[in-house]
Amino acid sequence: MPGQAACLAHLAAPDRDAYLAGLTPGSDIDHRGTPFTPSLLAALLRALRDPTSGRSRLGYAAFGSATFEGGAGFRSALFEGGAVFDSATFQGTAGFESATFEAGAVFDSATFQGMAVFGSATFARGAGFRSAIFEGIAAFQTAAFEADARFESTVFGREARFESATFKGLAVFEAATFERGVWCKSATFEGIAVFESATFRGEARFSTATFKGDAGFESATFRGEARFSTATFKGDAGFESATFERGATFGSATFEGEAQFESATFETGAWFKSATFKRAVGFESATSKRDVVFTSATFERALSLGPMVCAERILLSGAVFGGPVTLSFVTRHLECRRTRWSSTAEVRLRYATADFSHAVFEYPLTIAAEPDPFVLSNGQPVAEEPFTGVSDAAVRMASLRGVDAAHLVLADLDLSGCLFNGTVHLDQVHLEGTYSFNTVPPGTHWQGGRPVRFTERCTLAEEHHWRARQPGAVAGWHPATSGAGHVGPAQLAPVYRALRKAFEDSKNEPGAADFYYGEMEMRRHDRAGTSRAERGLLHGYWMLSGYGLRASRAMGWLAAAMLVTIVLLMGFGLPNEDPKQEATGTVPPGGGKVTFEIGKADPRNPTGNRFTGERFEKALNVTLNSVVFRSADQDLTTAGTYIEMTSRLAEPVLLGLALLAVRNRVKR
Repeated sequence: MPGQAACLAHLAAPDRDAYLAGLTPGSDIDHRGTPFTPSLLAALLRALRDPTSGRSRLGYAAFGSATFEGGAGFRSALFEGGAVFDSATFQGTAGFESATFEAGAVFDSATFQGMAVFGSATFARGAGFRSAIFEGIAAFQTAAFEADARFESTVFGREARFESATFKGLAVFEAATFERGVWCKSATFEGIAVFESATFRGEARFSTATFKGDAGFESATFRGEARFSTATFKGDAGFESATFERGATFGSATFEGEAQFESATFETGAWFKSATFKRAVGFESATSKRDVVFTSATFERALSLGPMVCAERILLSGAVFGGPVTLSFVTRHLECRRTRWSSTAEVRLRYATADFSHAVFEYPLTIAAEPDPFVLSNGQPVAEEPFTGVSDAAVRMASLRGVDAAHLVLADLDLSGCLFNGTVHLDQVHLEGTYSFNTVPPGTHWQGGRPVRFTERCTLAEEHHWRARQPGAVAGWHPATSGAGHVGPAQLAPVYRALRKAFEDSKNEPGAADFYYGEMEMRRHDRAGTSRAERGLLHGYWMLSGYGLRASRAMGWLAAAMLVTIVLLMGFGLPNEDPKQEATGTVPPGGGKVTFEIGKADPRNPTGNRFTGERFEKALNVTLNSVVFRSADQDLTTAGTYIEMTSRLAEPVLLGLALLAVRNRVKR
């Protein structure tokens, strides 16, 4: 104390009473290093109490390195000058609720061993809590920081409560540590909020918080759950290199500025359901070990999303893309059901199985497989650690049901499991690069005691599902998975027809042949939309030439027909010997002109050994002429004449089917 050899705590009682009696509301005080008991502090504040307002009014208050041994009750106190509590120690509860700091408030390096209560406190100027230690609960609910609030390197040993607090200036929590969680629900950050390199060991609650300036969480570590549900980021939101070890929830959050999550790590997934991104979105080199959920999210002006690596699923169902965008994902599953694309877009994938059921494309959309790892803006390849050891980076399409494919381009995709039923304008889809469809079960199978071998061709996944449901289905047809639905030949025939047209329009006639075969197969098996007579014709067409697409089958039937014709001609069609010409003369009575009539005896049915080399040569000659629709100059029996007529009708047809099949396979 001025003029004394002791501090207020060790001052003689008369001197202390005299000092306190000389204080008036608003007096400056200097009690640095003073140990305060609750009673001593209460006596000091009573001496500074304003009788009009009932509040303790302090001018410049210096409590640096002071020790408050019990509870420190500054409730409703008014600090008109600077309030300096740097390196102070609060051994009990520090009560500053409803206190007003009209000038700067400094609590740098202060230690709060008990609960620190700043609820409804007002900091009109700067508030400094740099390197402060809160061992108990730090309660700043509804506190108002009118100027900068500095919490750099502050340690919050228990909960840090900032619900409904208002930060009008710069809010700096750089390198702060939150051991038990921070609650900033409904807090308002009007200036820049800096949480760079902060550590959140407990739950971080920023639900319904409003960041009117930029929010920086760069390199922050969230070891507990991070909740930003319905938060509003009016400035840029920076989460670059942040680590989320538990759930990261941004459901219904609004990002009016740029949302930057470059190199962020989501250990247990991220939740952006119904979030709104009004400007650029950055997830370059972001990594997630679990699902990343963007369902029903809105991307108004996103130019790119990724490259992003997700070990499980990326869910974009119901999302809306308002502008041109490029999506680059390395993931196992991509779900884009009912997404809406209002501008051109490109989706580039690796390792993924993609589902675009009922998606809406208003402009051209390209879905493509990326053969090589994505390259970042710095020229380095994207690390694909969750897929280390996986050699197949192929992209599989799971479903295009309900999609209008008029603006759709598919490049280098595996379509073997894709569901096409219900796709609109499928005949206008563009297939680029290398693509593959499912195939029939290979080899020979036994069905009902008879061998069955399917003609090699491309098939749709839905045909596999339908055939696998049939009684006695052979192994190799893949049954439908849950949610795939059940369709039959009546629904599949138009799908095959549309794909056939798409291939034909791209001048790929051989590729279209398999889909024509599938269309005819579905018509042949359709008992509802195809009449019995038509099914019979189709069955015959299938047996004879594989719907005009299997030259080997037609040639086989042709060879068999020729062999049968030869055998029948040798057995019944060729006469025993060629008939001889006979001349019969008639001489009129009395002489005169003689007229000769040349006739030929009727061929006689063969007897004896009919199967000789000479007869084979004649039968072969007749048969070969029949194939090319010519008549051989060979005398035949009556049965042979009918055999030749039948041969001249059937065998040219089989030859024509074989030629048609060859043409369909080589036509361009």
